[in-house]
Amino acid sequence: MNRSAAKIIREYGPFTAVDKVHGLTYDGRQLWIATGERLQAVDPASGETLRSVAVTADAGTAFDGEHLFQIAHGRIQKIDPATGQVLSTIPAPGGGGDSGLTWAEGSLWVGQYPERKIYQLDPASGAILRTIESNRFVTGITWVDGELWHGTWENDASELRHIDARTGEVLESVEMPAGMGISGLESNGADLFFCGGGGSGLVRAVERPARAEAQDGGPALQGGSTSE
Repeated sequence: MNRSAAKIIREYGPFTAVDKVHGLTYDGRQLWIATGERLQAVDPASGETLRSVAVTADAGTAFDGEHLFQIAHGRIQKIDPATGQVLSTIPAPGGGGDSGLTWAEGSLWVGQYPERKIYQLDPASGAILRTIESNRFVTGITWVDGELWHGTWENDASELRHIDARTGEVLESVEMPAGMGISGLESNGADLFFCGGGGSGLVRAVERPARAEAQDGGPALQGGSTSE
C-alpha cells in the first residue's frame, strides 16, 4: 500500500453561522456544504457563499448531475437545488449512523460510520446492492476516475483511503495532519479532494496523489464516475 502525507492546497472558511461541516459535494461549479439546517453553495474560486437552501443536512451530501441528495435523520432526501424542494426520500441503510454520501455509476454510495461499512444503494428504492467492509470508521466518500476513496476519523487521526470497491482492500492512504479530521469528502473530478473539517467549520482542498503514466503515454487509470 502506498502512503503519503496530505498536501493541503487551500482552506475555505470559517463561514458565517457555520459551526460544523457535516458533508459536502461539488456540482462542477460550486461546493455545497451541509451545515445542519442548511445547504450552502460556495464559490471554490473566491470562497464566498453564493446562496443557501433551508433543508435538514446533518450528514453526507451528493450530486447526480441534476439533483442534490442529502442524509438527514436516517433518510436520504432528493432535492431540487434550484428551489430547495425535497422531491422524495428513501431510508438510509445505517439507521442514523450514516456519514458520507456520493453518486457514481447510477447508484448512491453511503458511508456508515460506527459499522465501518460502505453501501451501494439503488437510488429509487434504497435497496442495498453491495456492502464493503472497512477496518476504520468511514466518514466522507467519493469516486474519481474509477477509484473509490473514503475518509476516516478516529481520535485525533484522519486519512484519505483509496480502496478496492470489490474487496475493501486499502490500496493507498493519504494521512492528514494531526487534529485535521475529515467529515465530508468530494473530488473535483481531477487533481483535488475537498475535505469537510467537522467542528472546525472549514473545508480543506487536498491534492490528489499523482497518477503514474501508462506505458503508452496515456493515463494509467481511465473512466469511472466522479462523485458526490
